[in-house]
Amino acid sequence: MFIDSATIYLKAGDGGNGIVSFHREKYKPSGGPDGGDGGKGGDIVFIVDEGSRTLADFRYKRHYKAQPGKDGGSAKCTGRGGEDLVIKVPQGTLIKDETTGRILADLTKVGQTAIIAKGGTGGKGNQHFATPTRQIPNFAKAGDQGDEKWVVLELKLLADVGLIGFPNVGKSTLLSIVSAAKPKIADYHFTTIEPNLGVVSIDGVDSFVMADIPGLIEGAHEGVGLGHEFLKHVERTRLLIHVVDVSGSEGRDPVEDLKVINEELEKYNPILAKRPQIVVANKTDVTESDDNLIRFTGEMERQGYKVFAISAAMNKGIKEMMYYVSETLKSIPETIIISDPETEVVYTAEEESPFEIHKENNVYVIEGKWIKKILDSTNFENHESLQYFQRALKRKGVVDELEKMGINEGDTVKVYDTEFEYMR
Repeated sequence: MFIDSATIYLKAGDGGNGIVSFHREKYKPSGGPDGGDGGKGGDIVFIVDEGSRTLADFRYKRHYKAQPGKDGGSAKCTGRGGEDLVIKVPQGTLIKDETTGRILADLTKVGQTAIIAKGGTGGKGNQHFATPTRQIPNFAKAGDQGDEKWVVLELKLLADVGLIGFPNVGKSTLLSIVSAAKPKIADYHFTTIEPNLGVVSIDGVDSFVMADIPGLIEGAHEGVGLGHEFLKHVERTRLLIHVVDVSGSEGRDPVEDLKVINEELEKYNPILAKRPQIVVANKTDVTESDDNLIRFTGEMERQGYKVFAISAAMNKGIKEMMYYVSETLKSIPETIIISDPETEVVYTAEEESPFEIHKENNVYVIEGKWIKKILDSTNFENHESLQYFQRALKRKGVVDELEKMGINEGDTVKVYDTEFEYMR
């Protein structure tokens, strides 16, 4: 089964915590602080694997977590960093943030890598908090949390040429003749429900990859007839071969057919409508196709299209067309979705708020990554550590926000599982 999209959850490793420790040595009972730093959490890295062909594996495993960093040790020992989690994907995989829809990576080359979720930084040990006035700091910092997000993987076919057109116009037959691909071929609509790839290799012609894109219909840009699933595979192709049933055997006008399909491309993605196209008038072997061919060719040439009259069923006119396609490809650059993910991606519109406060049953509840980290770093049995916690809340504006909300002396403040009585 060709699986071309999947949604998965990523959780990079949390950073290890810094620790509280004091140097212990014989005859030196009051050594200085030597708590080590926590190790960095593991990243989640995607890599293009030549052996991968589909995204089918991601249907059965949807959650991926990297290793957390280890906590620091005594004697200023830094904790071991968590191992990166490497995820293999096929060539042509696009990775998007599910929430924002932004493209995080466009993986087009074998061996290409991208860090999609970064591990948290390790926390600082108490060795870093010694000052002339605070010689025995009894607190350390917790490690940062690793990135977590849901991402959408989309596999867009890496083909040089895409065959487009209405269902049953002969695209699959054409692909089977010019390559070793074995698409299903039958005389009914939507025979092709999965894109087929074939390598075109003809004497005297540079080889290239051709994709048989399943038949498009009017309304495809809105998802009619699986339109979205099919249209996205056209995006990477450098050249489009627009196949038309010039015989009108199904009661349609070939000129109108071409117009309808190109309108669907324009509505889905205006860039696609500007992609170079070669028009192929197929089924010239069918009785009474001559008049249609003359009218169709004249109209297409007036619109600036290069037209090839062929019969895929009779293998007529195909070799000349393939020569032309091969030569045309030499002058068309590769198509990529984004040129530089590292510089073009904007992950968030605004910096994440360091805290949020809401009221539940007369209790002021404070939440947020920053406040959680400060809480985990505080030793509430130590006066200096508690003072550090209070100063941090005031500096970040937590106290001002509580007072704006009307907090009174003696009210309860809850930070995750810890409750405090508010004192001015």
